[in-house]
Amino acid sequence: MSFEDLRKKMVENQLKKRGIEDEDLLKVMGEIPRELFLPKELSNLAYDDSPVPIGYGQTISQPYIVAKMTELLNVKRTDKILEIGTGSGYQTAILSKLGKVVFSIERINELKKFAEGNLKKLGITNVFLMTGDGTIGLSNYAPFDKIMVTAASPQIPKNFIDQLSDKGIMILPLGDISLQVLTKVTKNDDQIKIEKYDYCRFVPLLGKYGFFDNGV
Repeated sequence: MSFEDLRKKMVENQLKKRGIEDEDLLKVMGEIPRELFLPKELSNLAYDDSPVPIGYGQTISQPYIVAKMTELLNVKRTDKILEIGTGSGYQTAILSKLGKVVFSIERINELKKFAEGNLKKLGITNVFLMTGDGTIGLSNYAPFDKIMVTAASPQIPKNFIDQLSDKGIMILPLGDISLQVLTKVTKNDDQIKIEKYDYCRFVPLLGKYGFFDNGV
């Protein structure tokens, strides 16, 4: 079966049948070649219903989790988006097709370079990638309409709240190292609304306001 056929099957069986309804999102995930974002030797696993290693102790998330987080983020064409944890750039590519511009921070420079190459192959130009401590965010470019955190966080970092625009939305896996819950944070006139969804497992968010560095 070709990658294109596997991609169509993924959209039908892993996304639509599990309740993903956003037509723009389904279209984008049906078009972006997920295999491009994996090490060549693992490209045959691109459309499996599971996360896949991308090196350096990191993973590309299960397609359903990518779709669920993106749907909860409710991206608009005019949105300026901050992504914490670029990885190989797959989620970045999806956000770039749905929003106006994406700023993405990756802790591991080799992965940032891999993501850069992948996005270039797809002709994506509305993404700005940088290497650094993602837990700090990017106050110089704030506020952001949407923030997506693609690593497990022990708490909702206050600096992310500060960098979120009014009526902005943030999605993050919140919990301990072994288990988290997808959490949606909405900011409205400095009031914070928190909604919890699916259980999930992500690699830990490392840095000043993540795991380990703050003593957790």
